[in-house]
Amino acid sequence: MPKKLAALLFAVTAIVSIRTAPVFAQEGLCSAPVAAEGAVLKDYRPIFQRCANEAGAKRLAIRSMKANGAALLFMVDPESLSTRIERAECWRCADASDAEESGTRFIAALRKPAGDTIPKVLENAGLIHGEGGGSFLTGDLCPSRKPLDRGFFEALEPRTPIALAVSGLWIQRHGPDWEWLKRKAESGALAISWVNHSFRHPYVRGRPDGQTYLLTPGVDIGREILETEKLMISGGATPSAFFRFPGLVSDEALMEKLRERHLIVLGSDSWLALGPPPRPGSIVLVHPNGNEEAGLKIFNRLVAQGKMPKPFRPIVEAPAKNDIFTQTKMP
Repeated sequence: MPKKLAALLFAVTAIVSIRTAPVFAQEGLCSAPVAAEGAVLKDYRPIFQRCANEAGAKRLAIRSMKANGAALLFMVDPESLSTRIERAECWRCADASDAEESGTRFIAALRKPAGDTIPKVLENAGLIHGEGGGSFLTGDLCPSRKPLDRGFFEALEPRTPIALAVSGLWIQRHGPDWEWLKRKAESGALAISWVNHSFRHPYVRGRPDGQTYLLTPGVDIGREILETEKLMISGGATPSAFFRFPGLVSDEALMEKLRERHLIVLGSDSWLALGPPPRPGSIVLVHPNGNEEAGLKIFNRLVAQGKMPKPFRPIVEAPAKNDIFTQTKMP
């Protein structure tokens, strides 16, 4: 091969290598907060990628998007289950599979049941009881035209962890309450984990469970999930990796769609308005959206009587390393 041609090929190869090699953004940019609040999110879609940054941190990316011209990633720590919105240019990522990440705590929490016959309609499927002692306080903000029960939150001790399952319609209808909760989270007054509770939270009174909630004919589960996440992110909150079904009602097809989108289904073994009472490790459920005063009264009474298992713990601590699918019909 002529020397000039060989030199030219070497130069081209070097240029291609430089262009395809992972390049991290400047350190200052990667450490700066991501400004997604108020942005119109474009090309928002599910992905599943294994990522690492220059400092050696490892994350799993489950969504990609663009905001204000920047490529962003919605990322999950595979062991702590914490979530963040990060700049894509600050990470080196490659497509991954659940099988490849099966040893992580995150994928263990998503694991499909093995062996048992699965009912056609599932009531309270998913993670219903947490690992260890204390309890896990959760509140559902279903669509409601009543105001937020702010007194419930103000009575909690400072920095109390609480997982709030928020519907998209609730956010749209309760702008001042949404901003009030965000200020509580930002100030550290409460340690809020934002749980996806679907966008519309459909419900038709009188219909059997298999024909209402997200089992209502015509429901687009993908839109219910992704539109709520987008609303949270553009509204200044980072979604958690958890999802709670409206009414705690689902079926195996819906459960599979949640697994495909890498969200942990959150149930409850102590919906206070319905029973049973909490025990160590219980995932406690109340509705501070103005629709369930009875549950809030029971909560306050149990706290006053010292019968509420404490401490309240962050919901990310609930899934065990080898957690499995469970289901329980609430009384």
